[in-house]
Amino acid sequence: MRVVFMGTPDFAEASLRRLIADGFEICAVYTQPDKAKGRGMELSVSPVKACALEHGIPVIQPTTFRDEQVVDQLRAFSADIIAVVAYGKILPDAVLASARLGAVNLHGSILPKYRGAAPIQWAVLNGDRETGVTTFHLVADMDAGDIIYTEKTEIGEFETSGELYDRLKVIGAGLLSRTLRDLDSGTAPRTPQNPEEATYVTRLDKSMSPIDWTKSAREIVKWVYGLQPWPCATMELGGTTVKVFSAAYSDRTIDRYNAETTGKVLSAGKQGIEVACGDGHCLFINELQAPGKKRMSAADYLRGHPLNP
Repeated sequence: MRVVFMGTPDFAEASLRRLIADGFEICAVYTQPDKAKGRGMELSVSPVKACALEHGIPVIQPTTFRDEQVVDQLRAFSADIIAVVAYGKILPDAVLASARLGAVNLHGSILPKYRGAAPIQWAVLNGDRETGVTTFHLVADMDAGDIIYTEKTEIGEFETSGELYDRLKVIGAGLLSRTLRDLDSGTAPRTPQNPEEATYVTRLDKSMSPIDWTKSAREIVKWVYGLQPWPCATMELGGTTVKVFSAAYSDRTIDRYNAETTGKVLSAGKQGIEVACGDGHCLFINELQAPGKKRMSAADYLRGHPLNP
């Protein structure tokens, strides 16, 4: 089976490596143009490009698919299918029609839930108990094509978005390989999505970082873990904004929605920094990072920055 692979970050690299290992003929790899990074603004290649070059696969990095010559070049590969994983570009109809079996996508959610960007992070942020990956046929509308396969997994109560991302990229790689194999044999199912069940999510940004202590303890815990590795949850301690990396539930309860206690530090010691939440429950902040400092336990932080609840 001749496959054109389109992807950019390490999430996509895992799928590319799996397809190579499983014997698919990768006739070309499409990835985003190299970007200047760091203080020296040196060009950095994507993980997908690095993998393709490692295996001697041709790499194409178009800035647009609106150029007919770019589409003609794609058609010339005579691919059976286009496999797309976190590519980062909208593909026009001419691209989707350039392969014999069209194009399929691997998405990091249980579609039609969480169409759009950052579905893995939002599953954690929203406190979902499970999530998964979905393969589906690409169409013009975003993440709206017919579903081929879905694979689910539970989300750990204290699992970060980064940890879930790393698990899902491996699960997704296996699911994409199975999808292509069954499409080639004609045994893959095809199930239309219900548009009434569709939900949409957007990218994360730094404005989301400050913890809202009027939320419930669980909502805040999921916020702490959902915003890792970026942009990270933050809170104010003694007039300093610190990043919060670890939180745990406390057995203490207070009057619910008490404006005088919500967000207040109730204790500070070896167990961590205990803070009151809006639902009457409390939690411990266990690991944090002050500006210009390394990540450290709350107990270590308190040695140099004592708090008096």
